[in-house]
Amino acid sequence: MDIKTDSIQTPFTQKLSLLGIFITLGIVFGDIGTSPLYVMQTIVKYAPQGNAEFIIGAVSCIIWTLTLQTTFKYVIIALHADNKGEGGILALYALVRRHKRKWLYLAAIVGASTLVADGIITPSITVTSAIEGLSVINPETPVVPITLIIISVLFFVQQFGTNVIGRSFGALMFLWFLMLGVIGAMQLPNNWAILQAFNPYHAIHLLAENPSWFLILGAVFLCTTGAEALYSDLGHCGRRNITVAWVYVKAMLILNYLGQGAWLIAHDSSAYMQGNPFFAIMPQAFLLPGIIMATIAAVIASQALISGSFTIFSEAMNLNFWPRQRIKYPTQVKGQLFVPSVNIFLYIFCVITILLFQSSARMEAAYGLSITITMLMTTILLAFYLRSKNISKVFVFIFAAIFVTVESTFLAANLFKFAHGGWFTILLAGGIFIVMYVWYNATKIRSKHLKFYRINKYFDTISDIKDDPSIPKFATNLVYISKTNNPTLVEGKVVYSIIHKNPKRADHYWLFHFDYVDEPDTLDYTFTSLIPDTFYRIDVHIGFRVQPMLTIFLRQIIEDLVAEGRFDLTSGYDSLKRRNIAGDFRFIVIHRIYYPAFSNNRRDNIIMNLYGIIKHIGISDERALGLDTSSVVVEKVPLIVRRNDHSKRIVKHTDKETIPTEV
Repeated sequence: MDIKTDSIQTPFTQKLSLLGIFITLGIVFGDIGTSPLYVMQTIVKYAPQGNAEFIIGAVSCIIWTLTLQTTFKYVIIALHADNKGEGGILALYALVRRHKRKWLYLAAIVGASTLVADGIITPSITVTSAIEGLSVINPETPVVPITLIIISVLFFVQQFGTNVIGRSFGALMFLWFLMLGVIGAMQLPNNWAILQAFNPYHAIHLLAENPSWFLILGAVFLCTTGAEALYSDLGHCGRRNITVAWVYVKAMLILNYLGQGAWLIAHDSSAYMQGNPFFAIMPQAFLLPGIIMATIAAVIASQALISGSFTIFSEAMNLNFWPRQRIKYPTQVKGQLFVPSVNIFLYIFCVITILLFQSSARMEAAYGLSITITMLMTTILLAFYLRSKNISKVFVFIFAAIFVTVESTFLAANLFKFAHGGWFTILLAGGIFIVMYVWYNATKIRSKHLKFYRINKYFDTISDIKDDPSIPKFATNLVYISKTNNPTLVEGKVVYSIIHKNPKRADHYWLFHFDYVDEPDTLDYTFTSLIPDTFYRIDVHIGFRVQPMLTIFLRQIIEDLVAEGRFDLTSGYDSLKRRNIAGDFRFIVIHRIYYPAFSNNRRDNIIMNLYGIIKHIGISDERALGLDTSSVVVEKVPLIVRRNDHSKRIVKHTDKETIPTEV
């Protein structure tokens, strides 16, 4: 049986179509499409003045990085590693997490944390780079204040959804890429020698002969930082639309890089004094419209990364990598969500980034290091995915060897940035990683201490409690969350709550279990009647991109059961039953408290102590399950109920038949 959802599907984005390609341009390529704003500006800092061979070699590095890293790894290979149409490092992990290598979760959380950290820099550097173009017109332009205003507005509007402005993103990005290609092509007649950059010899020669190759390579890598976002947006646009759109995007990007290179060669040493070559190649009359278009493209790129961050954290919650957060759905567009706490987190650190680094040139020093680690983790997970699909070991080995080597080289080159600003993103990624590591392992620790018993042992007792008028009726329907996939088992704490801790009489008892599956959008359920007209179990099979809203799902399931004649919703209280009034539902949420004194495992105690701190950044279980407006009873019980080896048993000393009175 399926549970109904209210999301509006957008199938035209999954099928190859002109409309799908336009939407793809607006969603997928914002990050990689704004890289010409700062890549050549960064590279020329290391260029000997008037050295044409250096410029040709640098552009050749860009062309072949886009070809090898973006086209081959991501467009040709990674886009085929989809999880029911969804992409991204966490969707990829969901495909391989049942592999025998249990450590693969480390690759997933390292990749996810570094992706989020570098995503914080992207809105800052792209918007700042665009606004810096105004300095060409007026050197006194207050770049930082204007950038802060744009960033503040961008994060503020997230709460209202972006479906209205999002409709125009595709057309605007089409014009942006067209502008990139045209202004780049206009510069080619200045020096046709730049076309030699298509020969990879010039890239190899530059890196082999230049003692500062690692600085150059670190700058070149910025041209492909958006490739990971391209894979993450697979579910929004579909593989075919992304592949076809990439042909157009790559052609326009290369034309622009060639144009910047030709202009730099033609202007010799004077070019290095002109500031950003991206704006220098624009015709003077087109400069202001070009800056406006650059700003729009930067905002679109930032919007895509912010939305992508919401999706990453949403997936992380269902994969037990992150505490539950409040999630809102501002529109009816499928997949569009808003996480207020994540929005505030991203905004604060974007502002800190802008105030800390002040200019795009300084932000570049912090940019690229983290995303290199993400790409390396994706390569590792892709290799395991390819093997799971019975791809030849030889091909998998060659694939892994090539991209581990390439990305490790980029990582080594980017490590130079650590002292110059890279520490900032590594610090952010480190904080996010610690939360993910602790949360995941704390969940495992909690699970191993759960005790389960055969449920049929308690059928008679529960039936007797239901029929015992000496026990006050607690509710018509009493709902518990079950932690086991096995329908023949019940958690000991649930039995304790019903039978031992203030026996709870109800007309119907419910066990509700969420079974998280590897597919992203699965949402269906199975219903089991354990004791006819008394005890029921519901198993909801839920994808890692679906939020576990218990009250909403239960209401839909009850409606199905009533319609099928399998359940009577009428109240169990006689006065209400005579009036055919629906019965009440009460939910019992059991909080299991971990006491370190009950465990001898030092590692577990450290993780659980950190878990006790981290859990405060999330919301309560009842709010996460959508129970904050329902009738909820919270019961606190110890997670471990046993004494450790160091505890002492109290010893009986003596008996006294009489108690002496005080004189």
